[in-house]
Amino acid sequence: MTAGLLLALAPFVGSFAGVLVRRLPSGQPVLWARSACPSCGVTLAPLDLIPLVSFLALRGRCRHCGARIDPFHIAIELAALGVAVWAVLAGRPDMLAADCVLGWTLLALAWTDAETMLLPDALTLPLLGAGLAEAWLLDPAALPDRLAGAALGWGCFAGLAWVWRRWRGIEALGAGDAKLLAAAGAWLGWAALPEVVVVAALCGIAATLLRHGRQVSGGQALAFGPWLALGTWLVRLYGDAG
Repeated sequence: MTAGLLLALAPFVGSFAGVLVRRLPSGQPVLWARSACPSCGVTLAPLDLIPLVSFLALRGRCRHCGARIDPFHIAIELAALGVAVWAVLAGRPDMLAADCVLGWTLLALAWTDAETMLLPDALTLPLLGAGLAEAWLLDPAALPDRLAGAALGWGCFAGLAWVWRRWRGIEALGAGDAKLLAAAGAWLGWAALPEVVVVAALCGIAATLLRHGRQVSGGQALAFGPWLALGTWLVRLYGDAG
């Protein structure tokens, strides 16, 4: 798939990612429910749902009631476009389509976790399967390494969560974090997992300190999924370069 086509598709993928972010955590249907204005309830027409274009043409207002459209929608569409641009600039044309699929899914997972502290199985498990499928189709010799990565990624975080629960009586890591690290292993192989975790931890610590300063308590829950997603993405694109 060419870079131009992926860039053109990116806002549409971002629009769908927005649906996933807003509907999956609450159990709402994703494929069958029509989009409607949350203020007046009118079902939106196809012309109201063209990514980027409709928001700009309507000046961020509902065509029917004039209510302000949540800027979340254009933000995630632009973010998906940014993922595709980033993948193109990474200079991996043979892996571009797979990189975009990974990046777009990580975007939806990171955004969902940041908003709801949830990493839905409907995203983590297909992502894991897609990583193994990529190895099977493009590099079958790497499949054992990817399988080991998936098993090790899940086992390390699930085991750490179990130990912490038994020792301190609290949840240190959610099951979704373990499944996301398993997906990272399925895409990158077992040897890349320490790098993913280190990058995620450093980025998460830096962002938390910048946002909260010294006001963060030991028992405060923080979303780790966005940083795992970022670590996976960076190692995928630049891991070979260290």
